[in-house]
Amino acid sequence: MLELDNLCINTIRVLSIDCVQKANSGHPGMPMGASAMAYVLWTRFLKHNPLNPDWPNRDRFILSAGHGSMLLYSLLYLTGYDLEMDDLMNFRQWNSKTPGHPEYGRTPGVETTTGPLGQGFANGVGMAMAERYLASYFNRPGFEIIDHHIFGIVSDGDLMEGISHESASIAGHLRLGKIVYLYDDNRITIDGGTDLTFTEDRLKRFDAYGWHTQIVEDGNDIAGIEKAIRDAINETDRPSIIAVRTHIGYGSPNKQDNPSAHGEPLGEEEVRLTKKNLGWPPDSVCHVPDEVLRYFRNAVQKGKELQEKWENLLKDYRASYPELGDEFEQWLQGRLPDNWKERIPVFEEDRKGMATRAASGKVLNQVAPVIKNLVGGSADLSPSNKTIIQGSSSFQAGTYGGRNIHFGVREHAMAGIMNGMALHGGMRPYGGTFLVFSDYMRPSLRLSAMMELGVIYIFTHDSIGLGEDGPTHQPIEHLVSLRAIPSLVVIRPCDANETAGAWEYALEYGGGPVALILSRQSLPVLDPDIYKTRQGVKKGAYILKESGLSRTDAIIIASGSEVHIALESSRELEKEGVGTRVVSMPSWEIFEKQSREYRDSVLPPDITARVAIEAGVPLGWEKYVGDRGKIIGINRFGASAPYKVLYEKLNITSSHVIKKIKELL
Repeated sequence: MLELDNLCINTIRVLSIDCVQKANSGHPGMPMGASAMAYVLWTRFLKHNPLNPDWPNRDRFILSAGHGSMLLYSLLYLTGYDLEMDDLMNFRQWNSKTPGHPEYGRTPGVETTTGPLGQGFANGVGMAMAERYLASYFNRPGFEIIDHHIFGIVSDGDLMEGISHESASIAGHLRLGKIVYLYDDNRITIDGGTDLTFTEDRLKRFDAYGWHTQIVEDGNDIAGIEKAIRDAINETDRPSIIAVRTHIGYGSPNKQDNPSAHGEPLGEEEVRLTKKNLGWPPDSVCHVPDEVLRYFRNAVQKGKELQEKWENLLKDYRASYPELGDEFEQWLQGRLPDNWKERIPVFEEDRKGMATRAASGKVLNQVAPVIKNLVGGSADLSPSNKTIIQGSSSFQAGTYGGRNIHFGVREHAMAGIMNGMALHGGMRPYGGTFLVFSDYMRPSLRLSAMMELGVIYIFTHDSIGLGEDGPTHQPIEHLVSLRAIPSLVVIRPCDANETAGAWEYALEYGGGPVALILSRQSLPVLDPDIYKTRQGVKKGAYILKESGLSRTDAIIIASGSEVHIALESSRELEKEGVGTRVVSMPSWEIFEKQSREYRDSVLPPDITARVAIEAGVPLGWEKYVGDRGKIIGINRFGASAPYKVLYEKLNITSSHVIKKIKELL
């Protein structure tokens, strides 16, 4: 190893242990062991521009083992991103640019929020899929305007988590050759050695998935690491994983290869001993030798030149293909085509009705021809979720221009992959499954909301209304569970036109993910001219039916399929002289964004006789019915029976609503 190489690698190690020690919190062991492989990748291969972290054709780097965040922060600082030494010294402190785990949008150069293990692995698969779709759509002979790799460092923990198994399987199937993952094979977890829990042959597993696999026996063998990365890049038909045998806490006399190096500071004395062991000034703090900083900062000029070369290529591309050039810019900026709203259908009144999942499929297929970066599918439920784009091929190895993604029975991977596609830029991903299986996706859903990504989740079979499949498939607690996630907008439309409005909102919304909650059973389509359903969705809740009498005695609030029960109840009550207003509330989150004046106009404070009805856990509706109101919901699991029988047996009926209203009055 050259002296400068060794100095650079040890600089990363020392920055990591010093900042963790100063914070008295963090994970020093992983950066100490993985510094050499990260150094080789960042200085020999990674195509990036520190002055423009958002350059579209950059290579993406994902630290899936996000607990080792000081490794990434050290690299970002050293290579010239917008981080100062003070930011490193402020590691894990309030409002710092260097939080405990990497957070997308907080630190320049961080491509995704990682820490929950396996998530970054899946995100990288999504980024690679986005790269392939964009390249297939835009590239032309001599104009490879999209051509980059997805690099990552993954850990034992990442490879244990189920999401990585799901993601690796589909990546191998799709032959995503732009993925190169370095596996930090340090054989230590918090509980002890991996011999306690993780003894299968990991590379044979990846061989079986269809990956290209290599081993580097010494994590400090930079020549061996360099050769392995080069061979992985040259392998274009398979994703690659390189197992690099490292030592957690490398250089620490007393903590190397010890689980204690994983998640706690080394301690001041051990820091001094480690520095001495590495040939470093033992009393220095965050010392960066001048020659090291100069070498790393070469990345600034190199990145500038790489981007300038690409921009010149893009300029020539735009001259040769002006329409594609305009479309490319539009996609990257996240703009929608001018005429897309005109494509959204208006559904005529129909008492026989239509399932909102079917209406969703119709809306999707009307807007897809003009929103050509709207790409997605479902977790092996496309016919049920109505997520197929008609007339488009499937996204498969060799046909990366297909817009229909078959995620397979891999709900969690689907969610993590969609996050990666959204993070990549230029894409509008959507994915579907049954609402009850949102449980399989929750960690990725949560991160989607945390990163405020424009992902559209299509959850069908939204209640006991799916009927005979029974309680294993009937969501009860899921609506309130999704509503509990900050920054996730949940919309449960009552008919086809509210569904159209929900899609319109989801495509326009820029503040985070949107979950569309859709019915299996047919629901009456209300007259759009009378009920203004499509427009009402944009308010979250609205007056669907005003009292037909001279006064309003009570308000019935409902979402989705139960809105029609509310309307029936209102009609019956008014025959008995009880004036009732019906409020459709497809989205709590959107309603809460409205002005107090608007909210009070829909739910006047002086009308306290209120009943909310929803076929799920009633938790949370107290906010809208108040202390004097009633909530009709379900506090038990469902059952296997025709859906109309279930609604009757579980008291989700107009007669029960009428009874509760009368009790209040």
